Amino acid sequence: MGGAQIYSANRRRRKASKSQDNLEEDDEEEDNAAPILGLRTSRSGHLLATITATTMTVWQTSPLVVLAAASRSAASLRSYGPNVAVHLRPDASIAVIQTLNGFLVTYSIIVDPTARVYQQIREGVNQRKATGTDSLILEKEKAGFREVKIKSRMVIRIDAGIAAALALDNEIVVATQKPAAVQCIKWTPDDAGKQTSTELTNRMAWMQNASRITDMIHDRAMSLTVWITSDGKAYAVQRLPESLDESDGNQKLFRGYGFHSPEGQGTEAMKAAINARFSLLAVGCPQGEIHVYVARDYAGSIPPSHKLPSPATFSTTGQITSMSYSPDGYCLMVGYEHGWAMWSVYGKPGASSFSADETLSAMNREGWLASVKSLSWINAGFGVLLTCVDDSRLWEVEMTKSAVTTCFSTANISRTVLLSSSRLILYRGFDLPTTTTISADAPLWQHVAIPTGYLMNQKPMRCVVTSLDGRYIAVAGRRGLAHYSIGSGRWKTFDDTESENAFIVRGGMCWYQHILIAAIESDDTYELRLYSRELGLNATSVLHVEHLPSAVVTLSIAGQDSLLVYTFENVLYHYVLNASSNSVKLFQVGQLALHGIVRAPARVRAVTWILPEFQMRNGDPSQDVAHASVLFLVDAKLVLLQSSTNEAGLKYDMRVVAHNVEYFDLLRDRGTLLRSPGHSQPQTPSEEDTPVNGLHSDRGLYDSLWYFDGESVRCWIDVEDILMPSTTENERDVPQPVTIAVDFYPTSVMLNRGVILGLDAEIIQRRDAHFAYMRHGIRTQLFLHDILRRHLSQFDPAAASILALRYQDLPYFSHALELLLHTVLDEEVDAGRDSDTSLMPHVVSFLSSFPDYLDIVVQCTRKTEVRSWRTLFAYLPPPQQLFEESLEKDLLKTAGGYLLILHTFQELETSSEQCVRLLQRAKEAGDWDLCKELARFLMALDASGGTLREALSRMNLEPSRETNVQSTDGSVLLSTSQAPKEQQLQRPNGNIDKTRDSTEGEGPRSSSEGFLSPNGTVVSEDYFSSRS
Repeated sequence: MGGAQIYSANRRRRKASKSQDNLEEDDEEEDNAAPILGLRTSRSGHLLATITATTMTVWQTSPLVVLAAASRSAASLRSYGPNVAVHLRPDASIAVIQTLNGFLVTYSIIVDPTARVYQQIREGVNQRKATGTDSLILEKEKAGFREVKIKSRMVIRIDAGIAAALALDNEIVVATQKPAAVQCIKWTPDDAGKQTSTELTNRMAWMQNASRITDMIHDRAMSLTVWITSDGKAYAVQRLPESLDESDGNQKLFRGYGFHSPEGQGTEAMKAAINARFSLLAVGCPQGEIHVYVARDYAGSIPPSHKLPSPATFSTTGQITSMSYSPDGYCLMVGYEHGWAMWSVYGKPGASSFSADETLSAMNREGWLASVKSLSWINAGFGVLLTCVDDSRLWEVEMTKSAVTTCFSTANISRTVLLSSSRLILYRGFDLPTTTTISADAPLWQHVAIPTGYLMNQKPMRCVVTSLDGRYIAVAGRRGLAHYSIGSGRWKTFDDTESENAFIVRGGMCWYQHILIAAIESDDTYELRLYSRELGLNATSVLHVEHLPSAVVTLSIAGQDSLLVYTFENVLYHYVLNASSNSVKLFQVGQLALHGIVRAPARVRAVTWILPEFQMRNGDPSQDVAHASVLFLVDAKLVLLQSSTNEAGLKYDMRVVAHNVEYFDLLRDRGTLLRSPGHSQPQTPSEEDTPVNGLHSDRGLYDSLWYFDGESVRCWIDVEDILMPSTTENERDVPQPVTIAVDFYPTSVMLNRGVILGLDAEIIQRRDAHFAYMRHGIRTQLFLHDILRRHLSQFDPAAASILALRYQDLPYFSHALELLLHTVLDEEVDAGRDSDTSLMPHVVSFLSSFPDYLDIVVQCTRKTEVRSWRTLFAYLPPPQQLFEESLEKDLLKTAGGYLLILHTFQELETSSEQCVRLLQRAKEAGDWDLCKELARFLMALDASGGTLREALSRMNLEPSRETNVQSTDGSVLLSTSQAPKEQQLQRPNGNIDKTRDSTEGEGPRSSSEGFLSPNGTVVSEDYFSSRS
């Protein structure tokens, strides 16, 4: 997301002036302008209509400009009342204004293809010298936009009063107040001259109560309407063909099913939104909570899916005013009385205006952060239009989406690529050293502008795909395609417009080395085309063409050289890529018909397969279909088709292994990427790994399967776990995956770094700027400790050790082990488990095999409450023994941490023999910072200073009366003068931390903030939760 752009159609033109008086006059005029009361967008998103109390304005969305306006006369306003709401026929040919007195004023919107408006002619510019992109821009500006005319059509009076209205393709549906009924008014009369039909709600047997309808929304793709009633219920409704019920003579127009009933105060339905891509129905409640249901069929099976809590308290948000899913279905945006918020399709919170500074927002007059009256997605989801309460301005907020939403591919998931309306945003941290990758301060984003010529002719971009190695990227708009090289920084587009407009990319694209594979549609024919990055784009540069009998749903690279193509005829084709020095060709080696298994091919979002090890190594590619287990992502269900052979031949058993899946990542599909660590450490797995024991193979996470369900990232360490035959057909027999909690939206699993990469949106407001904008920050989360814990909980320390060895060279490896100890300890303390079921002995035994074992324990204690220490040391050697081991290994700062533990356990001798020994060792090592902290610790034990003087005397360090000893940072270390009173106060826990505001339960810190890894790298506490 970026900053918001402001548009207004109600302000008069004024001469440019920079005087303060004129600026104040403009602001006053803006305040007095009529506020926008309603907003409606056409189905295509090209036109929209807004209204004030007296005027309707028709806009073009790209770019956002006013094309026409119609103001009602004073007589019309007196007769029918002022405007209340606007409704737009989906094709934008008819606009309907709902008035206060219960009238519907209709207008025809006529687009004149010959007349043009906003034609710009640049004076003083020699257009003959303009070439290439500049010439194209000049031609577009000179051509302007098509003119729109608004003509009055007719006025319809609704005597029963209007409660809600909905404009559809063939009719406008009106819900009346008294009596409560639904009227269907056709745009034009039928052959019999009939134009209206009515059904009373008390005659609708499927409605639980004869309640008045307060709101209606419709989705054409699902052929479904949601009604909200006055008693807080929600119904899924379908329009029936007009027929006559012979039993009672009543006309039946609708059939519906109730799916939301209020369970108490604050759970009544107020607003609704439909997500056709994932078959979801969202219902907003008065307290800001959103209930989401999944529509499984049209027979009333609409169970709850999940709930979205309010983004803030009710006093902060206010009631819900509008809500809408993005065109691709991946995002839900909700407008409130005092702001807005966004969620991913299955509930991960995204950007929100409630973190903005209200004072700055009011000072800068940024209404889009303060309130939302209505919202609408435009430009294929790359923008959102907002109207605010009592505001005459129309706000456009630019959106950025993940490339996964445009093309589901392993490459797009493994490498974070973002797409805006005019540029690509690439995350470059994959190619940088490890510490730079996870740094919050490093500039890791590369912005690549899409070629202007291609963008102007083919926007919006509908498909984006990158290569697995991140060297190439391709985009496809309404027609044609273009590709880009990261190394050279050059785009390649078609030489002529005719070749570019000859085909449409439909079904996706993918890269195989430097070869781009595109599924295209051209003149009702369907093909797979192969383009080389090394060649130009033209009609003769196609390396290979593979004809298909039907359109492609999705395609993907599986393994090293296999291409899977799933088509609308419900057939999965298997191709092998044969590359030579001169050419690349596709050879079909198998196919799999899925009739009766996959009911709706259009609902499939992704497909891959899992081959047995013997088949990948030595098998015949033509037999891959017989041995493969196919993974389909159908809507949000991850479906496994597992092959087996019986007397009848080959058959497939279907199981749903995961629900609410936003995306998944089978790491073996990354192929050579996993075995090309580059700058990354440690070494990645290889296929030649040998078994370690009878239960585990040393393959690391090469065979792991990851997915994100809207709450957490989940992982099966070995995909073979879900392939094992179950005793029943119940999907609950699927083993539980490892759950990795994240507080941001995850985008990629960085296997070689041991972290999950993600994004978090935040609002930037500055007092020296008069506007706010949104930016996406880099977030990372360690997953290594969660995987290690799963191995240890399954009593497989060998697998845990082997996995840890792969990551032991990472600078934050010790921190990962510390997180393992910390999380297990917290759960043990909260659960109160006995020693027989405790996981702590296994964790402690595992950690003791690493050289950083003593440091890990100390760092863990300083981040946990004192009450947890007893549980921890019940499975550890005595603190005195650990203190002695630290001294033997010259880990002086670590030994200082164990001093605090000894003091807390009241095991520290009165004479502080251990402290004196450590102080002597620190003095011999010249570590004056540690000496300073130990001196403060002794002062905390004895405020009179006697213990410190005794220790100094035993070390022959007692200074003279006038002598101060300074530490390396210049501060006074020892002085014979009395210390200030605040320095004599003992911390509640006896902390020897040099900061005065340290929290309870913390232990000693090193001289620099953060954790000290074995190689001397300082890692901050929030190393994996920082923002960029």
